[in-house]
Amino acid sequence: MVLFRSSLSELYTSVNTERNAPAADTPQPSNTLDSYTQLRKLADAHQTFTMNGEISNKQLRKVTGELSLLSRSDGSASLCSGDTSMIASVYGPAEVKIAKEQISRATVEVTYRPKSGMPGCNEKLKENIICNTCESVILTCLHPRSSVSLTIQELHHAGSQLACALNVANLALLDANVNMKFMVAAVNCAFTDKGQLILDPTLKEEQAARVTMTFAFDSVSKDILTVYTTGLYTEEEFDTALKACKAASVEIFNFYKEIMQKNLSKE
Repeated sequence: MVLFRSSLSELYTSVNTERNAPAADTPQPSNTLDSYTQLRKLADAHQTFTMNGEISNKQLRKVTGELSLLSRSDGSASLCSGDTSMIASVYGPAEVKIAKEQISRATVEVTYRPKSGMPGCNEKLKENIICNTCESVILTCLHPRSSVSLTIQELHHAGSQLACALNVANLALLDANVNMKFMVAAVNCAFTDKGQLILDPTLKEEQAARVTMTFAFDSVSKDILTVYTTGLYTEEEFDTALKACKAASVEIFNFYKEIMQKNLSKE
């Protein structure tokens, strides 16, 4: 698991402090300048920093998936992000009930089923978030007076649940050949009490975190589609989390390409 420095500005401040310290404690000017320049270049490249200043690579938990699992649905997919696993199925575009019919576009419906028990408020919240995201992704105007139904079944919850649900929904829509404007990739992160940023946290890390954030990005311009946060945070922390998650979303998009190529090669 990667720990991020909470603020790049703190890193620059520490470097400036070393530069202005007494001569006995200050490294050679050329070395200090070289270090400062290197840090600026790494920051511009969205590298990650731990609290002790060490440089780490951005990594998500291992992601695996499979397409076309269910025979009766128009599209289906399973996704495992670490130990968090889900399966999704898509039906449609198909006939819609008159009460839900929309003249100018298709109706998107999302059902989120927990691992056990009946859906509660948390599940309904996830349904709304996923539905709003899918509506912005699907070209609903091409299928007026129809419906696209998406069902997500939670198999195991081990952290970063919402991000996994959004990603498996995207895979199921791709497998169903639903017309889309772009793909979507979601990444979750969390801030600890010490201000460390953890990318793709586990369930235990989320429960102990001060702040959790989930970002969803489009595949074309990497703009934000969805943001869901819990806890209190500063604007600086939000910007740091945004940059880290945006950089990590590239791994998700690359995974989509690999799994689609693998699925097409079977056919």
